[in-house]
Amino acid sequence: MVTLEIAGKAVAVTNADQEQAQELFLSESFKDDLKSFKSEGRFLWDGSAALTTRPASEDEIDAFYEVLDEEDEDEVEDDEDSDGINIDVVFLVSIDEIDDGATSG
Repeated sequence: MVTLEIAGKAVAVTNADQEQAQELFLSESFKDDLKSFKSEGRFLWDGSAALTTRPASEDEIDAFYEVLDEEDEDEVEDDEDSDGINIDVVFLVSIDEIDDGATSG
């Protein structure tokens, strides 16, 4: 498990391996999401603060599985990448709102 930190604050955790996590968390599309998501009224990322990855702590791993267990109770959905591998991302901060209709550009 790998955790994404923004300016030293743990923001998200994934069950991807280190290489997959780096590719995901540092992709332009994920960065765009970070710039559009808000937590407690503030954007998660300002576009310039340091984005770093590190191995997830036990508490972060526990939080990850807790969220996935709650989602499994609510819905059954298979999110597989192109290689057939399940990669999940759980935010460790509350997200105020997500506008799925937003487009960039």
